[in-house]
Amino acid sequence: MTTAPDTLIEYPCDFPIKIMGAMHDDFAQVIVELVIQHDPSFDPAKLEMRPSTKGSYLGLTVTVRATSRIQLDDLYRALSAHPMVKVVL
Repeated sequence: MTTAPDTLIEYPCDFPIKIMGAMHDDFAQVIVELVIQHDPSFDPAKLEMRPSTKGSYLGLTVTVRATSRIQLDDLYRALSAHPMVKVVL
């Protein structure tokens, strides 16, 4: 009997994360600083930003260099707990 792996992700890998928050002048910078705490190699120039149709929200896509499931879990928890963040995918 074989056991399934805990994850289908092979580390290290580039891993995109989508973050949504209310439109705010500092939102992108705050998220970049948070991401860099978990992935010091993150390049802010690769941040993708998409405002919502009405301009009320801002969607960000960050692609981190994932080195472990623990790193990703910690980053998701930190992003989800941040008061400016509405959704993390």
